[in-house]
Amino acid sequence: MSDSAASSPSNTALRVVWPQWQGAGTESVRSLAPEFPFDVARRGYSVGTKVLQAVLPSHDGPTAVVPVEMGDVGLEERDGIEAKTVVLQQLRAALAIIGEHDPARIVTVGGECSVSMAAFSYLIDKYGDDLAILWIDSHPDMGTGEIDYPGYHGMVVSALTGHGDSELLDILPATTTADRVGLVGMHDWTDPTLPAIAEEWGLTVFAPNALRSTSAPLLDWLDHTGATKVAIHFDVDTIDANEIQLGLGADIGGLTSAQARRVVADVDAHVDIVALTIAEYLPRQVIHLRQLLAGFPLL
Repeated sequence: MSDSAASSPSNTALRVVWPQWQGAGTESVRSLAPEFPFDVARRGYSVGTKVLQAVLPSHDGPTAVVPVEMGDVGLEERDGIEAKTVVLQQLRAALAIIGEHDPARIVTVGGECSVSMAAFSYLIDKYGDDLAILWIDSHPDMGTGEIDYPGYHGMVVSALTGHGDSELLDILPATTTADRVGLVGMHDWTDPTLPAIAEEWGLTVFAPNALRSTSAPLLDWLDHTGATKVAIHFDVDTIDANEIQLGLGADIGGLTSAQARRVVADVDAHVDIVALTIAEYLPRQVIHLRQLLAGFPLL
């Protein structure tokens, strides 16, 4: 919680910088960022990571960078997962880095949504049932290799709750039960089969309209889980694109910036936040500027 954070040395978080871009599905990138050459657009998340590093508050704890392949290596679809070879390689590297530090808290700066996988699985292993997950996202990220969309960034909630590809699950230190995961601000199921699957698994959904004026339903659910610690995944596409488009797609009807800030602040005052991920930031103006300046003399 906020009051104890300032005074507790154990509150120092490991900051993990993970500019992974390979998890974004090719189909999504082509359709949602057509203003850029494809090879530029698909690597836009790595640019977003650099921008986040520049604008986030300075960090007085340890920082680790997960090495990410920037070339066209390991991008083939395998077992219904695009770029499976390289994303699993980078997942192993991230888990090894986190394990070396053995942190009590982790801030992950990404990168697409899959960058939460390593930190959250590590913390599930560390805290067990004392940890709940808030997945703040316009989308449920419940894909598996058996669902049509092969983008790895849409499979994180599935994997963290023990569903999906066996090779991926074998890498994770631990998984949790779906009743300890809240989908917050979720309003685009992406696949018509997913609502029934979410109900079958036991996921709890907090649509934007449930949180417009109060965080009470979410806080009540947290109390019901019995968890005293929370890991928060924040996908910037949660913010209503009518206010500002921060992610790959222009998702309409999500939380406003003020509502998202209030929800996170209320959770922070209610329980102990041990993880925070910022993901899916695609800085369009910055990418346009890079394109403009490419080839300028003396640069």
